[in-house]
Amino acid sequence: MSLALSSSWNAFRAKSASEMLFEIQKLGFKEIELSFNLTAEMCAGVKKAIEASGLKVRSLHNYCPIPEGLTVEEALPDCYSMSSLDEDERGRALKFTLKTIETAADFQAQAVVLHCGRVEIADKTRNLIRLYEGGHKDSLEFKELRELIIRERKESLGRHLDQTLKSLDTLNAAAKEKGIRLGVETRYYFREIPSLQEIGLILNEFKGSQIGYWHDAGHAEVMERLGFYNHLEILELYKDSMIGIHLHDLTGCLDHKAPGQGDLNFTKIKPYLNKNCLKVMEAHQPAGAEDIKKGKALLEKVFDGLI
Repeated sequence: MSLALSSSWNAFRAKSASEMLFEIQKLGFKEIELSFNLTAEMCAGVKKAIEASGLKVRSLHNYCPIPEGLTVEEALPDCYSMSSLDEDERGRALKFTLKTIETAADFQAQAVVLHCGRVEIADKTRNLIRLYEGGHKDSLEFKELRELIIRERKESLGRHLDQTLKSLDTLNAAAKEKGIRLGVETRYYFREIPSLQEIGLILNEFKGSQIGYWHDAGHAEVMERLGFYNHLEILELYKDSMIGIHLHDLTGCLDHKAPGQGDLNFTKIKPYLNKNCLKVMEAHQPAGAEDIKKGKALLEKVFDGLI
C-alpha cells in the first residue's frame, strides 16, 4: 500500500479528468483518493482516463460525485447532514452517500470517508481558534469559552446522535453489499459528530461491520491544540479500528498544508499505523507541485516500511 494523494489538491483548477490525473501521476503517485469536489462528469472522465494514468483509486471522500443540483462550491462534505432532525435533509444525505458508495464500487476502491453530521447549535470553534491564534490559550476567556462549547454540545447532542446511528445503519447495509469500508472521520469543528467518545460508541454499535475509523491527523492536532483531547489519545483508542488516515500539515490551527510546510510531528503517528491502513495526503491549495513532491518524500521517509 503506497501513499495516495487526494484530488482535492488540484480538482478545482483541472480542466479535465485526464489533466488532473496526469498532474498527480507526474509527481510519482500510484494511488489517489477522489475528493468531494468532483462533478459526475469529472468522475466519468476519471473512469475513462484512470487506466491510462496508471493510478489506482483507493478511496472516495463523500460526497463523490457532488450532489445533483449543487455547484462545486456548494457541495461541501457537510452540505447535507446525516444527523439532521429534518428527514428530508437526512434523506438527501443518505441518497448521495449511497451514490458515493456505488461510485466507490465502480472504481474498485476500498473505502469511503464520511462526515457524520453535526449538532445543530451555533458553532464557536472559530471563536476559540481566534483566541488561540491571538496567544490567549491560557486565558480565562479561552477556558470559559471551551467549557461553554462542550456544555452546549452535550445539551443538544441526543437526537442528532440517534439520527447519525440510524443513517449509518442504512449505509452499512449498502456498503456490505458493495464490499466497501466506511471510514468515520475525525472532525475539525467541535459541534460535528463524532466526538472522541462517540467514535467508540459508533465502533461498538457496528462492531464487525463495514464501518471503521478514519483518522485525520490535522483535525486531531487542532483538537489537541484547543484542549479538547490529546492527539495520541485518539490514536491509542482507535488504532485497531483504523482503516485510513488523512495526512496534512498545519501551522497553529490552519491545516491542509503540504507535509513539511507546518509544524506537525508526523513521527509520533507512525507507531499507530500498519501497512493495510490507507494513507492519503490531503493537501489543498496554495500548495504547489514542488510542495507536494517534498511532502511525499517527507512522509515516505517518516513512514518507511509502511508506504
